Amino acid sequence: SDGSIRLHQMTSEYPLMQWNDSTKGQPIIALQWALTRPAVFFALDASSNVYIWDLLENDLLPVAKQTIPSEKVVTMALLGEPEKANGLLGIVLAKESGRIDIQYVKKKWALP
Repeated sequence: SDGSIRLHQMTSEYPLMQWNDSTKGQPIIALQWALTRPAVFFALDASSNVYIWDLLENDLLPVAKQTIPSEKVVTMALLGEPEKANGLLGIVLAKESGRIDIQYVKKKWALP
């Protein structure tokens, strides 16, 4: 609820890493690992900002932030085929009106 993210190992109650205030205090409403690249995850905050984290590129801050204009995004999901090395990775954004947008991610954050 405060925008902090914690990365846990299943065998410990303590996080391996923790990023406080990663969304400048906005609650995180969705978070998902990339299906095609294990070091990348995406976070959606309550202000319709999507943050891309690539832990191989930068483990302190997100590598990109995209604000979704015009309408509130209520949730997101990722799509892709992890068994294929074609690097196609998409983000499905569900908006408050019921409209769904699909955006494809740059290959540098999608390729294994």
